[in-house]
Amino acid sequence: MKRWNGWGDDAVELDLPAEAMQFLQQRLGAGVAPVDATLEQACAGIPASRLSPHRLVDTTLETRLRNSLGQSLPDWLKLRSGQVGTVTDGAAFPESGEQVRELLDYARDCGAAIIPLGGGTSVVGHLTVPEGQQPVLTVNLSRLCQLINLDREAQLATFGAGVLGPDLEAQLRAHGYTLGHFPQSFEYSTLGGWVVTRSSGQQSLRYGRIEQLFAGGTVETPRGTLQIATFPASAAGTDLREMVLGSEGRLGILTEATVRVSPLPQREEFHAVFFPTWEQAHDAVRALAQAKLPLSMLRLANPIETLTTLTMAGHVRLIGLLETYLGWRGCNEQKCLLMLGASGQSDTVAHALRGALRIARGYKGVAIGQAMGNKWKANRFRNVYLRNALWQKGYAIDTVETACDWSRVTPMMHALENAATHALAQSGEKVHTYTHLSHIYAQGASVYTTFAFRLAGDYAQDLARWRSLKAAVSQAIVAHGGTISHQHGVGLDHAPYLEAEKGRLGISAMRSLFRHFDPDGMLNPGKLVGPAAP
Repeated sequence: MKRWNGWGDDAVELDLPAEAMQFLQQRLGAGVAPVDATLEQACAGIPASRLSPHRLVDTTLETRLRNSLGQSLPDWLKLRSGQVGTVTDGAAFPESGEQVRELLDYARDCGAAIIPLGGGTSVVGHLTVPEGQQPVLTVNLSRLCQLINLDREAQLATFGAGVLGPDLEAQLRAHGYTLGHFPQSFEYSTLGGWVVTRSSGQQSLRYGRIEQLFAGGTVETPRGTLQIATFPASAAGTDLREMVLGSEGRLGILTEATVRVSPLPQREEFHAVFFPTWEQAHDAVRALAQAKLPLSMLRLANPIETLTTLTMAGHVRLIGLLETYLGWRGCNEQKCLLMLGASGQSDTVAHALRGALRIARGYKGVAIGQAMGNKWKANRFRNVYLRNALWQKGYAIDTVETACDWSRVTPMMHALENAATHALAQSGEKVHTYTHLSHIYAQGASVYTTFAFRLAGDYAQDLARWRSLKAAVSQAIVAHGGTISHQHGVGLDHAPYLEAEKGRLGISAMRSLFRHFDPDGMLNPGKLVGPAAP
């Protein structure tokens, strides 16, 4: 069953090697396991629902709690402490677009706000319930999950927007196709969520980000139904898809999405390559991206993430042998790990890998084969369970991600790590911070930084630590010319920094667009862009 106060299936537990715990304790100090509230305790303080009865709306306490929060660290702190704050007044589970329209009408009649919910994996406050007198209805789209149509000739598939990643892939694979969109949240995130937050999958170098995959669909808005037809290309004015992409539920509820699919690859390989220094690794992945080889993935870890990855793996003897071999080849304390992948026709994969490994050798790269790549692939959706395991030992994990042009990538990496270190030092705490480039482009790269730090065990104190860290790294992103979000969307947490990227006129245009489709401001109020200043 899905955890109510953490990540993923409650039957999955990640065991931490003793070496990993010793490593963290040396860097951060000993953690103290927090005492978590029970589900019953968390539900106890929830007030009665303010919604009028409706046959599609469930107002039981547990259902309301489970549909009110995402996976951000503030969400975890609320749930684990039992101080959940404001929750939704009810959750509805529509099974058709017609029922979504019915719920829009119902919400208008009772003066309720609506928060659309897919898989509940948001880490930036998309699901935060606004405080105030207005009742709130969450529309959970999980029952809109079927493959509606598959056009083999055009390689287009239409799904209900609430389909989870594994179910989408299973339905496609039964017909010999794949979408190829694999974010780390793949197991619990939905197609609709990917579209409205502009998601990026781990193999986007081949398959494209969701904006390349999203071909059209149906959006139920307070002003009516918006149908977006599919075309291979169009020069007919504004692209309506772009209004929906990244809209975060502000203009309507996406109920159906048509996506561009690909035949299942004949061959897929993931290889590990080590470089002696960050500078050599950085230049190598830039060269690889600009060579435009048909690769599916480039994922580069900096020296601290490489050290962390090898330490957390356990297998001391095997890792020791690997370290010895790499030392002979010139890869020592500053070594960086690159995971590269290729997917598709067998001859295309062979060509891509030959070319990639040849370029890597030109920057002193040491290829060690597929063993680590296969291990990464097997665990790529399991590693996020590390958050649960570390929490139980008294540590928190958070992340921030951005994207910038090549000249800014290394300064951005250092700025994010330094900002986090300084922010937690203000409260007398250390932070273990490390970075990887999760997506590589000819123009630049995403910069994805992880922070591990000790929990105080007190809700207010831990929230204050997070706020200090989040503000510091977000300000560093803005100061160094990065986007405030490469793949997680904006929600509430990133909204204060959006105007620096879009400009005042751009923010005003976004507000006008949302107001056109949602004149009463019913949909996900406060997310992405707040109300205009008086």
